[in-house]
Amino acid sequence: MMSADLSRNTADRPRPTDPHATYTERLSQRERQFRHWTQRDRVIGHARLILFLAGCGVAWFVLRPGTLSWGWLLPFVAGFAGLVLYHERVKHRRLRAGRSVAFYTQGLARLEDRWVERGEPGGEFLQESQQAGHPYAVDLDLFGPGSVFALLCAARTASGRRTLAAWLTTPAPPEEIRARQAAIDELCLRLDLREELAVRGDDIAAGVSPHILQDWGQSPPHLSGWWMPVVAGVLSLLSLGTLAAWGLTSIGPLPFVAASVAHGLFAASVRQRVGRAIANIERIGRELSLLSAVLTCLEQEAFACPWLARLQALIATNGSPPSRQIARLNRLMNLLESRKNQIFIPLAALLLWTTQLACAIERWRAVSGRAITHWLHAIGQFEALNTLAGYAYEHPTDPFPELVPQKKDGQRSACFEGTGLGHPLLPERHCVRNDVALHQHPQALIVSGSNMSGKSTLLRTVGVNAVLALAGAPVRARSLRLSPLTLGASLRVQDSLHAGTSRFYAEVMRVRQLMDGAAGPVPVLFLLDEIFHGTNSHDRQIGAAAVVRSLLERGAIGLVTTHDLALARIADSLSPRVANVCFEDQFEEGELRFDYRMRTGVVQKSNALALMRSVGLEVG
Repeated sequence: MMSADLSRNTADRPRPTDPHATYTERLSQRERQFRHWTQRDRVIGHARLILFLAGCGVAWFVLRPGTLSWGWLLPFVAGFAGLVLYHERVKHRRLRAGRSVAFYTQGLARLEDRWVERGEPGGEFLQESQQAGHPYAVDLDLFGPGSVFALLCAARTASGRRTLAAWLTTPAPPEEIRARQAAIDELCLRLDLREELAVRGDDIAAGVSPHILQDWGQSPPHLSGWWMPVVAGVLSLLSLGTLAAWGLTSIGPLPFVAASVAHGLFAASVRQRVGRAIANIERIGRELSLLSAVLTCLEQEAFACPWLARLQALIATNGSPPSRQIARLNRLMNLLESRKNQIFIPLAALLLWTTQLACAIERWRAVSGRAITHWLHAIGQFEALNTLAGYAYEHPTDPFPELVPQKKDGQRSACFEGTGLGHPLLPERHCVRNDVALHQHPQALIVSGSNMSGKSTLLRTVGVNAVLALAGAPVRARSLRLSPLTLGASLRVQDSLHAGTSRFYAEVMRVRQLMDGAAGPVPVLFLLDEIFHGTNSHDRQIGAAAVVRSLLERGAIGLVTTHDLALARIADSLSPRVANVCFEDQFEEGELRFDYRMRTGVVQKSNALALMRSVGLEVG
């Protein structure tokens, strides 16, 4: 059970003094580094060309009899090889500097509200939410361009993105929220760690496929038994030995032919199993090497937080860090790749190179394969926590919420009390904040107001902040107290031509979903926008009143918006459990003006006719 003294806010955690200034300073430094390594890359490239041409000139004299000896070429060969090795290091540093520039450029874009086109939209999670009929993901813009996920996500792996998406769509229990808050506290100021994660490895986001890795690690072995690598080794030695004896002695070709026949029969008998063992192995090895970049960062950090320490313990397998285990697989992969070299192909055939390496890879999988699931789980949680820590760093005035017990005096009591609530997707300079208090009196607010006055934005503001709070993240508010909640929303319910359902029917089914959720052990926070506006006024009033009454009786809390003033009477019949609030507007000099401030009571006027006239419609 979470109590007030366990919750964290901005006063409890160290905060960056000025994230924008820090990002700007570091961006300037990384740009200088990038220009330095770019210039050095260009110089070394020219030096390699000049040395190569000079070596070709010396080689011309060497090839002419009686001029220069072969020794004259050695300095050029050694110098060129040294430049090649050094050039690789320079290009690597240039690549890292470029990624650092991109990291801080994206950070400044978020701080300056230029992030919408740059964020990772999480389109696959939007599609999954739509198909599953998730009760609030689509309504609250959790996924898609310009979404909450796009603002938050800095994960480089598919595991990290999927974990973050799961946290946004599934409220966590209080103790887990507390553990996440403690981990985010510790990671918040580790800017160097977030930069290191951003610059390590290749394009991890495009490469890693968790399901493929897990299936490969846990599938039954294709090559088993100690005898196979032993037989392959013995046959390889026989082939090489008889070939050498044929060339160096007078023994003749028969021993080599006999060894080759045995060699060929064995290779044919295991060919299919070897093929299955190395099928897609190059992709698997590439993806694991990309994962090792993130795992290395997790291995090398020292953490005090129990959650983060547990993640480090989770990835340790057989007493060896995963980065070292993956490095062994990479070496096997590089050796296997060499079989494609045209010069090496004959020797590879004599050595049964593919078979022996397939056996070695299968042994690696037998030892480390099942650990891949643990690695992916740890990486997912670590990246999700680090992503939320980055958000906390960039928004130092956003507090962690205070979680209060679900039960009060032995009775279930839902609570959502926020002061200065704002929507995190709105630029701070345009964000108008409001206070919202939902508990026993009132349990629900009927929000009336004219079109575009801010009713729907208020619902999304409450919903998104609840999502962030129940995921363990900071919230856009001066303060927020809430009990454990489940969410349900009806803001973007659409008709479906494919399913043959109307918008009204889809809304009815969503409300049915909310009612079923309200019967569960955790209270529901419901957000109903323009409830039942797809039917006539009489049915809408009766249906809305019945739904709100039923939700309240089941302990739910929430908000209902309407511009049908008749629905405001629901509060009169259900007072004090329901209260009226409103948004107002002013029509001045042919323009509608909104202050987006929530007030008590029922709105007294509508702007619909004035809005029609303002665009030239003749409505009397």
